[in-house]
Amino acid sequence: MEFKRVNNIAGWIVFAIATIVYLLTLERTGSYWDCGEFIAVSYKLMVPHPPGAPFFLLIGRIFSFLALGDGTQVAYWINVSSALSSGFSILFLFWTISMFSRKMLKIKLNEKLSSEQTWLIIGASAVGSLAYTFSDSFWFSAVEAEVYAMSSFFTAFVVWAILKWDLIEDESRANRWLILIAYMMGLSIGVHLLNLVTIPALGLIYYFKKHTPTQWGLIATMAISGGLIILINNLIIPGLPSLAGTFEIFFVNTMGLPFGSGAIFVGALLIGGLIIGIRYSLTHQKAILNTALLGLTFILIGYSSYAIVVIRSNYNTPIDENNPEDVMSFVKYLKREQYGSRPLLYGQYFTAQVTGTKEGAPQYVKGDDKYEIADRKFSYEYDPSQMTFLPRMYSNDPRHIQRYREVANLAEGEVPTFVDNIEFMLKHQLGWMYMRYFMWNFAGRESDIQDADWLGPTDWFKDVPQELATNKARNNFFMIPLILGIIGLVFQLSKDKKNFAVVTMLFFLTGIALILYLNSPPIEPRERDYIYAGSFYAFAIWIGFSVLAIAELLKKYTGGKLAAMIATILCLTGPAIMAQQGWDDHDRDDRYFSVDSAKNFLASTAPNAILYTGGDNDTFPLWYAQEVEGFRTDVRVVVLSYYNTDWYIGQTMRQVYESEPFPYTLTFENYKQNGLNDYLPYDDMGLKVIDLKQFLKLLKDNDKRLRTKYRSANVVPSRTFSLNIDRDKVRKLGIVPEGMDSLLVDKMVFSLKRGKNALEKKDLAILDVIASADWERPIYLNNTSIQQFNIDISQYAIQEGNAYRILPVKNPNPDVDFVDTKTMYDNLMNNFYYRELDNPDVYYNQDYRNFVLNHRTSFNTLAAALINEGKTEKARKALLFSLKTMPDEAIPYDYTATRTIALLFEVGEKDKAVEIAETIGDRAVEMVEYLIAENSELGMELQRNLLVLAELQRTLNRTGQGELAQKYEEAYNKALGNLQLDRRRM
Repeated sequence: MEFKRVNNIAGWIVFAIATIVYLLTLERTGSYWDCGEFIAVSYKLMVPHPPGAPFFLLIGRIFSFLALGDGTQVAYWINVSSALSSGFSILFLFWTISMFSRKMLKIKLNEKLSSEQTWLIIGASAVGSLAYTFSDSFWFSAVEAEVYAMSSFFTAFVVWAILKWDLIEDESRANRWLILIAYMMGLSIGVHLLNLVTIPALGLIYYFKKHTPTQWGLIATMAISGGLIILINNLIIPGLPSLAGTFEIFFVNTMGLPFGSGAIFVGALLIGGLIIGIRYSLTHQKAILNTALLGLTFILIGYSSYAIVVIRSNYNTPIDENNPEDVMSFVKYLKREQYGSRPLLYGQYFTAQVTGTKEGAPQYVKGDDKYEIADRKFSYEYDPSQMTFLPRMYSNDPRHIQRYREVANLAEGEVPTFVDNIEFMLKHQLGWMYMRYFMWNFAGRESDIQDADWLGPTDWFKDVPQELATNKARNNFFMIPLILGIIGLVFQLSKDKKNFAVVTMLFFLTGIALILYLNSPPIEPRERDYIYAGSFYAFAIWIGFSVLAIAELLKKYTGGKLAAMIATILCLTGPAIMAQQGWDDHDRDDRYFSVDSAKNFLASTAPNAILYTGGDNDTFPLWYAQEVEGFRTDVRVVVLSYYNTDWYIGQTMRQVYESEPFPYTLTFENYKQNGLNDYLPYDDMGLKVIDLKQFLKLLKDNDKRLRTKYRSANVVPSRTFSLNIDRDKVRKLGIVPEGMDSLLVDKMVFSLKRGKNALEKKDLAILDVIASADWERPIYLNNTSIQQFNIDISQYAIQEGNAYRILPVKNPNPDVDFVDTKTMYDNLMNNFYYRELDNPDVYYNQDYRNFVLNHRTSFNTLAAALINEGKTEKARKALLFSLKTMPDEAIPYDYTATRTIALLFEVGEKDKAVEIAETIGDRAVEMVEYLIAENSELGMELQRNLLVLAELQRTLNRTGQGELAQKYEEAYNKALGNLQLDRRRM
């Protein structure tokens, strides 16, 4: 059988293996983080967070049709699009390794291959592509609805396509491949920009084919490639809309033309210029110019998927982030201006003092008949002595500063030097935030606990605590894939330096270069290894080449074909062990709690409620549940990170599904961005308390007395607010929880939290809704939003499930949880969802375990409140229901179990309490001793286990279990002593 046919069949077989693996391990619903948002916005073609992913949404929308109208199946089918994208990535990787292998074996285009050569190439391609199939980071993205799987497909495709181009001698036919590559890059812009960093690697292949390599030629190639990245990333993507914005301002504001005229003019100018240029290149037989202009044209055609962002935003979809309805707001959306910026080549140290501000370009917003200046961009100016090249330690966030000092060993108050700066880059950014991830994929991983390390030879057979030993993400590859990759790397370097430079460039640009460019802060809310999957893709190519290297060695002792077969079998141990070790922690089948926990948030609220949330994982899954599965669409979910913007407040002023517009006293004009109410500092005017409604009226009337101190901002004249309550009306509404009539107040009084000296716009808006709703609209906050709200409202927050309802009912004892036990019992026992939480075969990573922890806390809170009310039997039922629904066998006990133990003693379940105490106590002792002995980076895990031991000994002492309490007290004291000894040694 001819090689081409064998190569094609083998490629499709590997594609089938990868795709089946991903389909079998696929998540069947929306996972945490951005997945819920992406599924929701794909399903209804809405507007996600900047800079958007319109082509991804279009593909997701197409796949959602396969759900045949069943909302519960939409997520599955959109996840399938990621699985298929990943499968095709593996297919093109297979063929990429195949073509690189032919070059290394010096096989000409039309040369007939021997069976030995066929075995070598197919074996190398299979080993490399299967290694990437089962790599930790790529597999993770392949089974969820995120952009990284589809982005990997575009990367794999363009690398394969440039190699196909390299094989074609007919220039006119070959140029078609360059145009196809340009089109695919244009499409990839609508998914993720990572594909652009492959351009220098592609540029090298182009250069090596067209020219004899020289030092200056390579430098010129890199310069041109870098220029192409800048052209697309800086000039085309935001640049064309920015140019359109410039003309828009001139045409509308100066010439009085209609909105959109400037954008139409730039569009016509661009299209006209391309037509003229292409015709000129054809007329004058300028092949390079023609190819370049056609490539630019097809990039723009692919990029045009972004039109859907503006189109759908003008439709005012329920999810319409940043509201990019016109040219000016669209530019901000593309530039991700809401996220701020990080210094790259030159900037400040974290200790730098601000010496002033520098005013920049005006920012325009669309008015009634022209664009109005809403604000001007500004940037801080710093003490020049505290500026540096390549700033890595720049953030002034206190948590970041602490981490900077830990990594660079800086004392409190010590100013960093350039050497400290570079040390942080090497040790933390490159070492911890890249090499650790790299080793996860090819050496092994300690666990799925945040900040877990990789597994080296000293960890292979080490006795570890049960918590780590049973963690399904503890994957030990015995460094086999890593060793194979190094063998392949060295082999390619010795045999084919040109293409070694290509693969190395790809490896560097999608890994280390990204680390340098992103300049990430030292603390992230989750692990970010998926960003660098392109680098792992390049390393998988070298893993494939290990077959060629080992076969060449074996060939000295046996026949060539046999050597190729043996080498292939030996090297397949790499992907085999990756598959065996990684299957259980990448299998997301039967995992539903991301959506169930979201439904439980929504189920905690009364009809037509407003629910304020504070982060991705307690917002995006809720959006998914509402938009896709149609669950509780009467509830309006408001995320506080957006609530500081006028566009988001404006969206709450319109109806969405059954959810009515929010009641506000202030108008949209009062909430406009960069107005008087973005940030309201406290100014002591001698007022102990100010009436909230009076304060809102002063703001609405633009009263100048609130601007006696600051011309550009209103102030808060008191740290404390009051709100008069019509108790008769509240009683008629029937919203006072059973048994709390005596706690109904005639005036609510609440203050700024300690250490807070201002109201943010979000705080003002929440206060406005509380004052204006007049208790006819239920208002809820969850744990994170209560923490982010700068007003201490806790004494009026009554827990009804996983959310807290704000009511004019005051907690008589702030040290005791304030609970509506009747409503909360009904919610937790009857209205909440707990699918598969009792199934030990389902893999729950740390995100899921944390949300189970939240639910266990809610059960503890409910049980304690029921016991205080004398309802011991109901408390016992709630606790036992919690233990049955979320058992230790499926989700190991966490630190909430210490409180559960105390409550079990109170309801008469002594044996169960002692059993759980011994279980968590012994685990905590084992874990603490291990972490201290190993000087582990899992500092938070150490703190949690120390907390368990501290709480456990107190609980056991109070409940008469003195002997057991003494055991854990001794372990706790020993651990503290060892920690102090370690600090002295340091």
